[in-house]
Amino acid sequence: MPRLHPALRPLGLALASLGTALLLAPASASAQGLSASRVWQYDHANTGVAGQKAEIVAFDAVTDTLWVAGVKGVDVLSRSTGGLVQHIDVSGFGTINSVAIHNGVAAFAIENSVTRTSPGSVVFFDTATRTQSGAALTVGALPDMLTFSPDGSRVLVANEGTPTGGLDPVGGVSIIDVASRTVNTVNLDPSIPGYGSLRQFPTSGSTPTRPKFSPMDPEPESIAIDKSGTRAYVTLQEANGLAVLNLQTQSFEKIVGLGLKDFSLPGNAIDPHDQEGRIELRNAPVKGLYQPDGIAAYESGGKTFLVMANEGDAREDEADERRGSAGNASIELVPEGSDLSRLILSNVESVRGDLVTFGGRSFSIRDTDGQLVYDSGDLLDREAIARGLYDDGRSDNKGVEPEGVALLDIEGRTFAFIGLERTTTAATAVFDITDPTQVSFIDFIVGQGDRAPEGLTGFKVGNDYYLAVANEAIDGVAGTTSLFQLSPVPEPSTYALMAGGLLALGAFARRRKA
Repeated sequence: MPRLHPALRPLGLALASLGTALLLAPASASAQGLSASRVWQYDHANTGVAGQKAEIVAFDAVTDTLWVAGVKGVDVLSRSTGGLVQHIDVSGFGTINSVAIHNGVAAFAIENSVTRTSPGSVVFFDTATRTQSGAALTVGALPDMLTFSPDGSRVLVANEGTPTGGLDPVGGVSIIDVASRTVNTVNLDPSIPGYGSLRQFPTSGSTPTRPKFSPMDPEPESIAIDKSGTRAYVTLQEANGLAVLNLQTQSFEKIVGLGLKDFSLPGNAIDPHDQEGRIELRNAPVKGLYQPDGIAAYESGGKTFLVMANEGDAREDEADERRGSAGNASIELVPEGSDLSRLILSNVESVRGDLVTFGGRSFSIRDTDGQLVYDSGDLLDREAIARGLYDDGRSDNKGVEPEGVALLDIEGRTFAFIGLERTTTAATAVFDITDPTQVSFIDFIVGQGDRAPEGLTGFKVGNDYYLAVANEAIDGVAGTTSLFQLSPVPEPSTYALMAGGLLALGAFARRRKA
């Protein structure tokens, strides 16, 4: 092998240094950050349909469109321009809660608009023609969310079954065979192992701080399916639990209670008061029900992990919530005017000296047995405060309320996007979760002019990565959908190595010139 002339050895070393830097930082490999730029924003008031909102968004690769479900129907938007392609009216079936798409087939989850305790339906559409494909299929009461299995052969529907008008329909999951359009609904019941670990509501007896409750079964909220398509994981938000559904036997294997988060521990601070004229996180002698809403599954090291947005939620009738102080010393949990007097507490679990509130004000990663692997602690509230996005009016009630979850693999790394429903401007927190034991916070994506992100989806078109966010908005506003383009950013050490190589080249050139 020829040897380099001694006079050229410094150049060889410089080139070697530069080559090493480039090898350590291909456009993908060591990207630990992301930059995001908004491509467009669509205001759903422009659809011209009274009552239309933006709640759940799904991407169709076949037609390069985004489908946004929002109460009255689905707004189909061009991915490239953000323009409205078509509004699909589903009011003849009921109220739409969710949309999912796989390989040109769209599935709509629609609740019964006559009485929400009656069975709902799932309607399929061809995304190319934007026309209905087959008859509507009957599922359980109040189908709130649905998702395709990884191979597209099945659709799983979370039938929430929220109590209404004294009726409490059973919650469960409907499993739809896409090819045959057959439906098998698997309901939750007390015989499932672990059912007793759920948060439950006593219907008899009462104490001064706890009323007698009307019945309420566990309510499925969201579903994630593992990569193999053999198991589904279902959040039971109000019951603070996770149900594991075996898709081969089409039966629930077990239920796992998710436990409590201790806000008195370092790194778990909250601002518990909304009327004190200051925003300040501090530790408090109170625990939180995790109560995740959105959930997503991914693999790391050959194992499945679950990403959960710990929003927190009381019953729809709010019978299980109360403030710390009730203005009556005989029934209050904390003294009037104390730091926790305004905090919304659960009157199911709370007793004097042992207080429990709603939500973890965080996102978590758990294993498939429900064991906690990572929790973001108070990071979400803290970062919102640092950016001037924290809404102090929500301090007494779940803080920034992490609700939606989307995952996206970007050139060898897995990123989690957590939608924060209650910031002053729409914000999505971004984390690198490639290794669930070494999670890194990246940044917030802030959508100026957007409020209350509800649904998120990440996808790739060609060599470009995108995040679409459906913002429900509040106070009667129609809501918006925003599309962001994502670009990986090499870690700082990459630039240092490359600069070192270039500096060596420059020094050699100067010596040769001298």
